Amino acid sequence: MDTDLDRSDPLAEQITRYRDVRERIEKGTLALATSVDGRAFEFQASLHGLALRRGAYVVLEHAGGRRFGQLTDLASHTADVGVPGVDGSPTTVRVRLAGGNGLLLDQGGPFHDAQVRPALPDEVRAWLAEASRPDRAGLVVGELLMAPGVLAELDSGGLNRHTFMCGQSGSGKTYSLGLLLERVLVETSLRIVILDPNSDYVGLGRLRADVDPARAEGYRAVPDDVAVWSNEPGADQLLRLRFAELDARTQGAILGLDPISDRDEYAVLTDLLRATEAGRPVITGLDQLIGSPNPAAQHLGMRALNLGVLDWSVWSPDAPSLLQELEEPSSRCLVVDLGSLETIDEQRMVADAVLASLWRLRRNREPVLVVIDEAHNICAADPSNPVSTVSTERTVQIAAEGRKYGLYLLVSTQRPDKVHENVVSQCDNLLLMRMNSAADVADLARMFSYVPSGLLDGAPSFGMGQALVGGRIFPQGGAYVQMGARVSQEGGADIPTTWARPRSS
Repeated sequence: MDTDLDRSDPLAEQITRYRDVRERIEKGTLALATSVDGRAFEFQASLHGLALRRGAYVVLEHAGGRRFGQLTDLASHTADVGVPGVDGSPTTVRVRLAGGNGLLLDQGGPFHDAQVRPALPDEVRAWLAEASRPDRAGLVVGELLMAPGVLAELDSGGLNRHTFMCGQSGSGKTYSLGLLLERVLVETSLRIVILDPNSDYVGLGRLRADVDPARAEGYRAVPDDVAVWSNEPGADQLLRLRFAELDARTQGAILGLDPISDRDEYAVLTDLLRATEAGRPVITGLDQLIGSPNPAAQHLGMRALNLGVLDWSVWSPDAPSLLQELEEPSSRCLVVDLGSLETIDEQRMVADAVLASLWRLRRNREPVLVVIDEAHNICAADPSNPVSTVSTERTVQIAAEGRKYGLYLLVSTQRPDKVHENVVSQCDNLLLMRMNSAADVADLARMFSYVPSGLLDGAPSFGMGQALVGGRIFPQGGAYVQMGARVSQEGGADIPTTWARPRSS
């Protein structure tokens, strides 16, 4: 519409007046908040020069004092305002305002028309100091996105509840999980077992070349606490198992045997593995079944051969066993490099063997953080084969009952809808990185109702390394965090995109 309107034209005069009135109302809208219960508030503000942001911390000042709060959602709203027209007759002006809701993070009663302003970094820092737990180590993972310069410190004690971490590819999830594990290793004495399907955490015991010397010094003792069991050359220890030491359910799943429908073969397998001569097991490995004089044993051996199980590189009667390491740990942080195994079935079997062993040893009541990366492959919502079914059931059991024995899960995935709901629902901590799927965000809002849904709605707009943290590890509510820099080397890597360069260059 032409901005140079002829004011001698009644219509033009009416339009000009409409614009002027709308602008004055919009610019004159005060940033005010009201709370009817002293716990939550709703607010309005002008869209002109808006300084408020979703997730930001705010100070609310009113006649009775001041409160500290956080904006959980923020949106543009329209309202119709009645004003007199040029000729004095009533007319309506549609104005646009900012509005939303928030939570009050300190104690106090209801109030009306409190002035709202962004909290200063020092005010946020002071509030965090009041809410901190000095008897527990803080895990500094970066800084608060809505309070630059203020450290984002997680409560290490909150890891005694299960944790769910998710973010789509490219969000920085793997890097950020490595950062969190670094802080746990430096600041606490908690034991860690990592199921690493992409070889992303095999470098936890190696310093980055460009790390700050002061931070490197703080990490200096950690490498001695990290052991990598892998099939890659130069590994601390070869990743090996013995079939006979596996849980009976795992053994049956590997061979595709059901305890009920295949009860005869299952019973034969159990008897063979339990039989001993001179105090030693008669059968220690699957390869011995084929050469057995027992026809039933030969039948089982042929089944293993046809399934390709005999070709798995993980079997060894002589090398130290991973399960022995779990029983008598020689290191505080055990990285099980599943990514070094050739097949997904082999990876799932080893993962299940680790989970079964930890569950069997649960009565030792030794606290251990069990990290399951790419969890949709280990505890799938819809398991695709017997081994996957067993590992899923095992994880569900640990999620439901493991905490009282000191088994704390940290489950990470880029596909939250593919992880079994009975695992996710048991998690009292959430680390959410960029997630573009509205359906995934809605499901997470349902599962993690203790995190304000408005904060979850901000996940699609996160940049690299930005996250929403909530739950027991950040008991002050939910916070937007910019994850910081790592000290250790990040394993795995994206394939270089040199193929995308112009051919002319």
